[in-house]
Amino acid sequence: MTGIETRYENLLRDVLENGTRREDRTGTGTIGVFGHQIRFDLAKGFPLITTKKVFTRGILEELLWFLNGDTRVKTLQDKDVHIWDSWVLEDGTIGPGYSHQWRHWDVAAEDGGGHIDQIADLVENIKKDPFSRRHIVNAWNVAKLPMMALPPCHTMFQFHVSPDAAGKPWKLNCQLYQRSGDLFLGVPFNIASYAFLIHMVAQQTGLEPGEFIHTFGDAHIYNDHKDQVREQLSREPRPYPTLVIGRKPESIFDYQVSDFEITGYDPHPAIKAPVAV
Repeated sequence: MTGIETRYENLLRDVLENGTRREDRTGTGTIGVFGHQIRFDLAKGFPLITTKKVFTRGILEELLWFLNGDTRVKTLQDKDVHIWDSWVLEDGTIGPGYSHQWRHWDVAAEDGGGHIDQIADLVENIKKDPFSRRHIVNAWNVAKLPMMALPPCHTMFQFHVSPDAAGKPWKLNCQLYQRSGDLFLGVPFNIASYAFLIHMVAQQTGLEPGEFIHTFGDAHIYNDHKDQVREQLSREPRPYPTLVIGRKPESIFDYQVSDFEITGYDPHPAIKAPVAV
């Protein structure tokens, strides 16, 4: 186990053994903890969970979907990605959720109208003022929550640039605040998705990937996932793989799934579990 990061598995074990039982909106019930943080040094490997196989292509397709500002679920379905099938509105979209807020945050008419592209601004501002403490993207648009198929679980994230020994911009770090985390099904996707995003933004801004800090509000295991979690925790974690990005596109919005290669990924078999809706 020496040198193998098991922060995610340790959180699973902690919640399984010490979590508080609560009812939830889905009627399934959970055990969970409130307020927890895990950290991943991306220099030590790409944090793709190895104690069960994770659907890597689906993670990338969803992330690129977010970055494209697309809210149409059919876009993912056409690529055989069904992450959002349980949350589709009558118009075939997820409403003004992640994709919309990241790329098209609406500005009220009394404030001039239009929209804000938070991702484009993020990349440009990191280039212009790397040591700013304002590199934040927010998906929790209170006025739009009632229109969303599912209010954002990963609500906001902040990028931070560390200096090198000479004081020049060096490593790009990111902290995510996740108000609600389905530890068995959702969180492995979230960890890998934000690790991909850090690598992409780092490449676009000429920095090295640093740390991903994952901060949770309610971190929980659904009652009907407990047996699957026990099976997962019975497995020996393996070293994380390596991410290789084959090219540097002109823009953060021009990446394709084929640009990403995961090498050395040797996970245990996938474990299926029901989705709580």
